[in-house]
Amino acid sequence: MVGDLKLLNSGKVREIYELNDELLLIVTSDRISAFDVIMDQIIPEKGKVLNNISAYWFEKTGSIIPNACVGVLNADLAKQYKIDANEDLFQRSTIMKRAEPLKVECIVRGYITGSGWKEYQAKGSVSGIELESGLQNSSKLPTALYTPSTKADIGEHDEAISYEQTIDIIGEQHANTLKLRSIALYDYAAQLALQKGIIIADTKFEFGLIDGEPVLIDEVLTPDSSRFWPADKYQEGQEQESFDKQILRNWLEGTDWNKEAPPPTVPDEIIQLTSKKYVDIFNLMSKD
Repeated sequence: MVGDLKLLNSGKVREIYELNDELLLIVTSDRISAFDVIMDQIIPEKGKVLNNISAYWFEKTGSIIPNACVGVLNADLAKQYKIDANEDLFQRSTIMKRAEPLKVECIVRGYITGSGWKEYQAKGSVSGIELESGLQNSSKLPTALYTPSTKADIGEHDEAISYEQTIDIIGEQHANTLKLRSIALYDYAAQLALQKGIIIADTKFEFGLIDGEPVLIDEVLTPDSSRFWPADKYQEGQEQESFDKQILRNWLEGTDWNKEAPPPTVPDEIIQLTSKKYVDIFNLMSKD
């Protein structure tokens, strides 16, 4: 809890508090989810990393599409909005404008990996989109691929949908804007990250409406919403070392867990390795 603020929602990773009719306080916890299920253990430093990486990308991408970010919580903002906060809360909290969420997750893939690679091996497609033959695990795609999904409730699984289905959900105008802006965001971020030695294999964006216009919300290009690979270790045709929660995903895939709650107990070694990956990507991303 944050002082006397009203808790509006507690998600997989974030708590949303009401500041006033126009603003929200988003607090990012150290919880972690995989395959849409929240693990019982937390990842130290994770919330601070996610919050600050999102703030970095909100600032960098504002010229591509407006966003709901007002600013990372600091002493001045806490005083202005009468928030009872400490230093830990400053590092993991952001003030955001209220937006009406659009119920589509906008996934962009620059490389073929994960569930996309599994589908390609079986059907020659990703999210139903046919691709050229001869691609390997982790191959770079000729152009970024837009593969949206539903936005599932906690405990439920997101489902891949076609672009045409997004039109049915949010209307043609918003569907087209989200597709174009998502690809533009990915292309810009992928180029900038590569200069820092990071490959963004894929990522997902979420959008909402403010005064009827789409804006970027939630988190942006974090280790929770993206796959980050070290560029100097990239090798086509195999699984890649990563800076995200792929360590956790890989460990879970090696168990007999059915990907439904409750999750298995994650070993401390996996917890610490995952925490280190989050801190490492933040240090790389924040370098000038």
